[in-house]
Amino acid sequence: MTGAARARALVLGGIHAFLLALPAGCATKGGADWVHDGSSEPRIARGGGGWLHEPSPDDGDRDRGAGGAVDGAPGDAPGAAQADLGGAADAAAAQGDPVILVREHGRPARAAPAPAPASQAAQGLAPGMFRNTYYDFPSEGEGPKDAVLYDAACAPLASVPRAFHDQVCVQGSGRLASGDTVSFARRGCACADVCPRTGQQVCFERLDPRRFPYGRGATGRPITPLRTVAVDSSVIPLGTSLFVPELVGLPLPGGGRHDGCFVAEDRGIKVVGRQIDVFTGDPAVTARLNALFPSNRGVRPVLDDARCRAIFAARGAS
Repeated sequence: MTGAARARALVLGGIHAFLLALPAGCATKGGADWVHDGSSEPRIARGGGGWLHEPSPDDGDRDRGAGGAVDGAPGDAPGAAQADLGGAADAAAAQGDPVILVREHGRPARAAPAPAPASQAAQGLAPGMFRNTYYDFPSEGEGPKDAVLYDAACAPLASVPRAFHDQVCVQGSGRLASGDTVSFARRGCACADVCPRTGQQVCFERLDPRRFPYGRGATGRPITPLRTVAVDSSVIPLGTSLFVPELVGLPLPGGGRHDGCFVAEDRGIKVVGRQIDVFTGDPAVTARLNALFPSNRGVRPVLDDARCRAIFAARGAS
């Protein structure tokens, strides 16, 4: 073999060895892997372990809410990508790097994180936010009187249509066809029919409609449409005045606009945690308010606000 042939063979042998070594060099483990950050230029990701992709700028905090989930590949355990996101974000923040959504291919799926306690979840509400809902005061309508309301001693109080029974056992108070008011007396009455929506057996008390035109609240006082709210009294004590800025300006049935002031005077079996249940006094008003400011949109009530103290004092003195 001539000298030129030997030189050419050495060059070809070196190229072949380089090509054989290249895949092993690219398959690093635990070292510096490539990361794509949405630009045309690749970057090196610290810690390695797989391909990483930074979220697009318009994602915002979509994946950080209580109900949000980080998008993962099919087959991932629920919450696995969420767990990865937290670790990557902490590490990146500590080193001044952009936050990166971690999608580590080839690793076994991680177990879903334990659910947050109810006190923390609070129905997925942001700090300071309360659920808003409405309740009203049904009136007995026409129809066969195929249900019975009982008093606290399980004596029959009134025969009423089934539809009215199923409304008043949820709302707590209502108006009989006679004009009398009935209001919640106690639950756990073995004589009463089960309320379909709450699963409770409720007994009632007949009240003087002149003193209790809309029923009686948990404080023993008459409740007032668009002033009374039902609350969880372990969160907001009964008797507390509330200013709800989101409800300022809502139209009142008799004209005018609402000033946003309410008083916590009632409770409800379904009113739990950070929730205010506004008493409207009429199913038609409930429907209108739900159209203007829907239930569960969320409000930020201010407790014992100076704007409402005069109203609170006037009601306390009456």
